[in-house]
Amino acid sequence: MKSVLETVISGTPKRTSHAQVVDQLGKAIVSGEFPVGSILPGDPELALRFRVSRTVLREAMKTLAAKGMIVPRARIGTRVTPRKEWNLFDSDILTWHFACGVDEDFLYHLSEVRLAFETHAAALAARNASDAEIAGMMRLAVAMGEASHTPESLAVADLKFHLSVIEASGNPFLRTVGGLIEAALVGVFKLSSPTAEKGGIDEVARNHIRIVEAIGKRDEAAARLAMEHVIKVGRARIRQALSGGKAKA
Repeated sequence: MKSVLETVISGTPKRTSHAQVVDQLGKAIVSGEFPVGSILPGDPELALRFRVSRTVLREAMKTLAAKGMIVPRARIGTRVTPRKEWNLFDSDILTWHFACGVDEDFLYHLSEVRLAFETHAAALAARNASDAEIAGMMRLAVAMGEASHTPESLAVADLKFHLSVIEASGNPFLRTVGGLIEAALVGVFKLSSPTAEKGGIDEVARNHIRIVEAIGKRDEAAARLAMEHVIKVGRARIRQALSGGKAKA
């Protein structure tokens, strides 16, 4: 299966009817077309809207219920749940937010979570990564500096690097936040790219190389700080895009 980032870059639609209904209905809920607290239209109306069978529709509704977005109520219907009950670690929900438009508060909260998880992952990688893993991370970091990068290829390279740090941390629980990191990088890709800035690619590569150098020295504090810097630079770039700076179309 393609990753969330690859799907966004390629523009390839969801393949199965089930996936398409989940995607479209999820976006409709996130966008506020079906507001929190509202009752969704009945099965016949939704099946007609999405041109699917009731069986496909019901499976899609189960998927959204598992994400915490809706809850069926006997003799009432299916209600949209409060946002605090949504599983915001779910990569689909995060991607729908970016598709529907995000504000600075949303991005700030997302970056705060990344700062908590990824900086600690970098510190753990400095403690636990094998020499082979460190060499692999360095190859990925250096490759981010290739002058031929497009916004799309740089986004993929960025994702591979950050997931490699998570993997090298050796903590299986941290691996579960891969979807959150991917969705965050989808947002960076859609809103802004350093490829549009003079020297932007070189700066990105240098910043990521510093993370690997700290990991290679087994310097947990330096690895944490280097990762923190990368995340904060990305956050500043998105804020600039949202405030009317150089944004990616």
